[in-house]
Amino acid sequence: MTRWVGGNRFQLLENGEAFFPRVFESIVGARHEVVLETFILFEDKVGLALHAALLAAASRGVQIDLTIDGFGSPDLSPDFISALTQAGIRVHVFDPAPRLWGWRTNVFRRMHRKIVVVDGQRAFVGGINYSADHLADFGPEAKQDYSVEIEGPIVSVIHTFVHKALAAGKRNTGRGLAGQLRERIADRAHLLTNRWRADSTPAGEAEAIFVTRDNRKHTTDIEQHYRIAIRAARHRVVIANAYFFPGYRLLREMRRAARRGVQVRLILQGEPDMAIVKTAANLLYDQLLSAGVQIFEYCERPLHGKVAVSDDTWSTVGSSNLDPLSLSLNLEANVIIKDRAFNQHLTARLDHLVQQSCKQIHAADLVEWSWWRTLRSFFVFHLLSRYPAWAGWLPAHKPRLMLAKVADTAVESAGADRVSQADAA
Repeated sequence: MTRWVGGNRFQLLENGEAFFPRVFESIVGARHEVVLETFILFEDKVGLALHAALLAAASRGVQIDLTIDGFGSPDLSPDFISALTQAGIRVHVFDPAPRLWGWRTNVFRRMHRKIVVVDGQRAFVGGINYSADHLADFGPEAKQDYSVEIEGPIVSVIHTFVHKALAAGKRNTGRGLAGQLRERIADRAHLLTNRWRADSTPAGEAEAIFVTRDNRKHTTDIEQHYRIAIRAARHRVVIANAYFFPGYRLLREMRRAARRGVQVRLILQGEPDMAIVKTAANLLYDQLLSAGVQIFEYCERPLHGKVAVSDDTWSTVGSSNLDPLSLSLNLEANVIIKDRAFNQHLTARLDHLVQQSCKQIHAADLVEWSWWRTLRSFFVFHLLSRYPAWAGWLPAHKPRLMLAKVADTAVESAGADRVSQADAA
């Protein structure tokens, strides 16, 4: 995950209008296999369209694995799940948990990745969930977001990763030693059988790294790539991120870059989907503005993007926010892209956002008493020197991956007759 892989092509997909048609078309056209991970899958017009695309592919014998998060996708109906499983689609629920007095209890350690791999030859990575609020016709609460369509050798890296994640979720199935051994042999045979399908033929000129965050070996990888890019920047850094409350080291790199003359721009939520998002980011404004960082709030609708550019070639698109959940708890995935043309296109789209739909925040706009704002900002900024270490104090359960199976008689919404412990590969 630290070696640049060349020969790739990336296409930016902005919002659901661009993303959903490409994904659904790719799934319907699949010949062998579809592996899909998502945090949110709702049973609305988008979820039903995905449902139809998966069933169409499964009807032609395509092998399909669908992983949803137990917190993000808790309310799928038995009929929705049943139609998938009866078609032979394996539906995995990440960290399912019972409700307590109607409240969801699986709050931490979410599977927040959004990945699709089709036939080992085409992949999608980004921040867009399968829900109607990623379409403009949803109304004022429709989200602004990004994903990328990927072709080239890096797809084989992503393909291997998603299969390892599935295999990790089946290691301790509770079936006894013989059952576990059969499961492991079957998974290994599947990986070996499908490797030849992964296309390593160059599709473009972009270099890329596929970067993930987990709670074992890759706890800070995505944050480290951000810090490296900011530290190396000479002219410009633009970060558009929905949930912004990063750790001390990342904030320090932004301040240092701005002070040495780099134009550092942050595009954050001005019309947040949750009020606490803006409140938390506001706590950092004074320290950032005083160092010369430019802050813009996107005010047209909620910003859900997780993208960034640095200088003329470096870009990233993915699922990781810059907040405690994404940087210290969730399972995330980003692609780091080194390509001048892609960088220029994403930069142009972010510049358009700034010019058309953003309000720049100045120190004079911070209306609270100056002494209180300064004191509070100083305290919060230096408190973050202990973050993300303190995030490790939160519950560190082993995430569970449940394979849904629907009985002919009674069905639970999560589906399930088999539980396994996932090592969160």
